Amino acid sequence: MTATPAFPELLSLIDDRSAALRRAVAGTDPGARVPGCPDWSLHDLVAHLGGVHRFWAAVVAAGPSEKWPDEEAIGDVRPQGDLLAWSADSTAELLAALSAAGPDRGCWAWWSASGAPLTAGAVARHQVQEAAVHAFDAQQTSGRPEPLPTAIALDGVAEFLQVLIGSSGPWPHGYARLSLHSAEGPSWPLDLPEPSEPPSGPVTQVHGPASDLVLVLYGRRPADALRVDGDRALFEQLRAWPELD
Repeated sequence: MTATPAFPELLSLIDDRSAALRRAVAGTDPGARVPGCPDWSLHDLVAHLGGVHRFWAAVVAAGPSEKWPDEEAIGDVRPQGDLLAWSADSTAELLAALSAAGPDRGCWAWWSASGAPLTAGAVARHQVQEAAVHAFDAQQTSGRPEPLPTAIALDGVAEFLQVLIGSSGPWPHGYARLSLHSAEGPSWPLDLPEPSEPPSGPVTQVHGPASDLVLVLYGRRPADALRVDGDRALFEQLRAWPELD
């Protein structure tokens, strides 16, 4: 297991990965299709991340709530003027809202079922992954894909299991035991569903660099980028379970 980066580092990582996306997009045909999101063009990708940043800025600024802000509070999340300048402004808006709120201020979030905190800190943590995976999308589209930074990838595995898996409802298959192992050292055991007694039975072991683990879980790389010892079909069921954007 690994520790989540401190709140100031999370803000720095959002800024860094959002800038990485813009660097990858600059000079690339905005109409190019994005391999990781086949229905999107590169323009759509930038518009999506900028809109996400503006949406979460409004959510965080609204404070504790049982629902997201209304359309008036969110404002227009569509690109205006120069796309990359608008994207940079969107990132700045999110970072300003997070900084003003601090890590412990409550807010609405879609992952209440997961048990993850409903706080600005949890939003920042998830937005690191959002920006990092979409930066990879942009890099892949421009022909210059790079691994996710190690600190982001290590926390990304833990965050995926807690938030995405934890928000996906009842496991729709038979009892399963898996363990994800990063080449960097940390590993993450997973029992589905959570057993009421000490778990038993074979464990499917999944091995690879943390960046590949995250990118495979988010459907950006094929499963054969990882070594799977045990039931590969079970790992494929895990990958297909959460609904991803």
